Amino acid sequence: MQRVKQGDDVVVVAGKDKGSRGRVLRVFPGADQVLVEGVNVRTKHIKPSQTNPQGGRIKKEVPIHISNVMLADPQDGKPTRVRIQTLESGQRVRVAVRSGEQIDK
Repeated sequence: MQRVKQGDDVVVVAGKDKGSRGRVLRVFPGADQVLVEGVNVRTKHIKPSQTNPQGGRIKKEVPIHISNVMLADPQDGKPTRVRIQTLESGQRVRVAVRSGEQIDK
């Protein structure tokens, strides 16, 4: 089970965007990277084409390593580690170590 999933709110804990928050747009498990909204934004130069006759520069997010983000605690929003716990029904859920609150509903 993954500790960080698409749609989670995360806090960047290392790198040039340290301290910024965002929502996970996509997870790349093979590369151990995540794409976070508004984090690690790069400028890409686009040549004019039929679909984009103006050309120009666009800003887009680039993936960062998963070790540089931590899940935001559902209670206070601070970074927290994640524990995998098995319920009585046999279902595995993620639990925030900081508050003990269940992340997966």
